[in-house]
Amino acid sequence: MVRSGVRGEGARPRVRQADDLGWNDSLYDENGDPADGGGASGGKGGGATDKDSGSTSSRHSGGGGRRRGGGDGGHPRRRRRILRWSASVLAVLILGTAGAGYLYYQHLNDNIKKDDLNLGDEKDRAAKSKANAAGQTPLNILLIGSDARDTKENQALGGAKDDFNAPPLADVQMLLHLSADRSNMSVISMPRDTLLKMPKCTDPDTKKVYPATVGLVMTNISLGRGGPGCTVATWEKLTKIHIDHFMQIDFSGVVSMADAIGGVPVCVDANIYSKDSQGHGSGLKLKKGTTSVKGTQALAWLRTRYGFEDNTDIYRTRAQHQYMNSMVRQMRENATISNPGKLRSLAETATKALTVDKGLGSVLKLYDLSNELKKVEPKRITMTTMPWQWAVSDSNRVEPKPVEAEQLFRLVREDVALDGKDKKKATAVKASTDPAAADDQIGVTVQNGTRTTTLGPVSGRARTVSQLLVGKGFTKAEADTSTATVEGTTVIRYPSADLQGDAQAVAKALGVPLSAVKKSTDVSGVTLVVGADWRDGTTYKAKAQDNTTPESADVLNGAKADACMHVNKNYIWS
Repeated sequence: MVRSGVRGEGARPRVRQADDLGWNDSLYDENGDPADGGGASGGKGGGATDKDSGSTSSRHSGGGGRRRGGGDGGHPRRRRRILRWSASVLAVLILGTAGAGYLYYQHLNDNIKKDDLNLGDEKDRAAKSKANAAGQTPLNILLIGSDARDTKENQALGGAKDDFNAPPLADVQMLLHLSADRSNMSVISMPRDTLLKMPKCTDPDTKKVYPATVGLVMTNISLGRGGPGCTVATWEKLTKIHIDHFMQIDFSGVVSMADAIGGVPVCVDANIYSKDSQGHGSGLKLKKGTTSVKGTQALAWLRTRYGFEDNTDIYRTRAQHQYMNSMVRQMRENATISNPGKLRSLAETATKALTVDKGLGSVLKLYDLSNELKKVEPKRITMTTMPWQWAVSDSNRVEPKPVEAEQLFRLVREDVALDGKDKKKATAVKASTDPAAADDQIGVTVQNGTRTTTLGPVSGRARTVSQLLVGKGFTKAEADTSTATVEGTTVIRYPSADLQGDAQAVAKALGVPLSAVKKSTDVSGVTLVVGADWRDGTTYKAKAQDNTTPESADVLNGAKADACMHVNKNYIWS
């Protein structure tokens, strides 16, 4: 299908094709710009940590000044140009539309900062999302709020003078998943204080190599390990979800976009002043009820930890979700802006606020993406937080809650709607085309993963199942008694494609479904982890697949207009 439209003199029509955004990439250069002219300048973006507290001693030092801004571009019309922009990355993604002349389009492209998508090793990358029966593919976009104090403006907004030009922190991280059929959208936030292992990352500019971490570190340091591409690599390593794009914004971008859009309604159930005698707090001061916030007040809302619920980062994340949903509804109601001067201001603000991967590095690419995301109605948008538990190694930090976090990640990997309104059937897993070795030649390591949050591991379980395998002819099966992991369901992992057939042979012998056979670079050979679903007996009984979103994900629906934050009693003013 050919879409016509004037883009200035000599502009070409664009031909609809089946690439990831729906356009023919041959019409663009490697930076995502039109092949017949104009490039976008590169460069690394800043960041957005939350330092509203001025302290890291509390249980959950919160997530950063998160906000995302963005822009879109489209084609000019003979009459008045219409440009729709949002106060954050999500609003731009969902509701942005734009019109601009070709030369101005080139200028806007030059505003957008670009960086590499993934700085990890290829072996650590998650498998690409599979297309559905209609040939449609899901989109996964990582939204990053950075705390960089790399400019005077960011320094003034973020405070913490000692941190000027320090490595930025990814204090807000949200994975946005758009379903293959474009019917629904899911967002998963990761708490800023999450401890996890990070993969090896290489800075694309300096070529400095950041080795994989041996122990657990806070997730927000990933941004300082070469750029946003390391944050992407860290998410893929943890979730096994393939990420197609990222979008990043910093403090000043949040403020400028919030000012440009004119305000977003938010609600508190009491008068709040987020500031205590020790200087903790964002300075947010609102009266009970609904207030439209913009500019620095919007930034304060998004950074507030002290004053909401129990003063932890978890409830700051909930406040951010409330803001995002409200902003989406607001933009859908007031999407069209016709004043030419304001349009130009919005376009400048949005494009200067963003750092994106090179695949999104032009106004046209952002416009195409926005058109995909705005197809979703608010009632089919689901905001969640990664299920978490207090970390064993540090009581001030959290870690993914093994079974429930993996459940949430799996639903996204399999493109299952988190609002429970999907009617999709499970997709059959194909057998490997690589033939398996003889059973007695397949080495299998068996680990005990039967421990749960309430039950200890079953003693000797790895040895019992390894002996079961030996009895079935897998004479090289051995128990790894040095490792006691946590797995909600039994899983068989293999490190490379040439061992997939071997892993599937083990699964068939035990009656484990092929869907439980996973490729993973965390193992060196075929590894069977006996999960909490197989704590006894010698016959594995697969449970019916549970496609419900865990309650611990703290779900907030995009259409919930009466959401209101509960104010901590110590931060109420009269």
